[in-house]
Amino acid sequence: MSVPDQDPGEGKNAPAGGADESPIGGPVLAGIERITAMDAVRTRIAMAISLGLLQPGERLPDQHEVALGLSVSAITARRALTSLAEDGIVVRRRGRHGGTFVADHPPAQALRALAVGPADFAAIHQLVDRRLMFECTVTHFAALTATGSQLAELEELTATMAASTTWAEYHLADEHFHRLVGTASGLDGPTEQYHRTLAELYAYFLPYPITELHVANADHVELVAALREKDVVTAVDISRRHVQVLHQTMFMGLIEAT
Repeated sequence: MSVPDQDPGEGKNAPAGGADESPIGGPVLAGIERITAMDAVRTRIAMAISLGLLQPGERLPDQHEVALGLSVSAITARRALTSLAEDGIVVRRRGRHGGTFVADHPPAQALRALAVGPADFAAIHQLVDRRLMFECTVTHFAALTATGSQLAELEELTATMAASTTWAEYHLADEHFHRLVGTASGLDGPTEQYHRTLAELYAYFLPYPITELHVANADHVELVAALREKDVVTAVDISRRHVQVLHQTMFMGLIEAT
């Protein structure tokens, strides 16, 4: 099964009860199998479990946070979690200390059925490279044109990420941070393309341990400092490293390394 491009109808502002179960996919990654929004959530959570990013017994964020963190509607997140529970991949417990937890022994066959195949990897590597090109471009100009209020907001977002306790909360602030860097560049056309590329790539991100995400946030802190100094060379180098490492740290890189 393949992870899809993001549905134009999905996003942080998707209505809580919206019907978004239509097939999704985009022309940029047209070779990747198009699957429903619900199956996309199922695949991403199952892949995170298969790769050890989510551990047996670990509590998932509530369905509202899962929806925001994976840019889907609340009803899609609820249906996906219910389906994963029916497959035995997660378990749902009631009560004060209840919630949705990774099963102690998720069925290997069910996880394999939701695996992403190597045929998809090349397309996603290409998407990372496309983001890299835009990231370096917008960072270059943001170092020259970012306003004081934009820099202050970027600093607030790094603090939000540092204080985040779940991957869902972190990803919301992370996306806001990078979109703001693009806006701060003052480049209308390229920024629009950059934001579109971000949305496409974020559709492939998996839940990661919050400790690893906090480490990645160090790049954001360094980037804001370089932007404040209008140090174009340093800022672009930080952005280059921050994106280039996705070739190794996104799921296809983790699988290819095994």
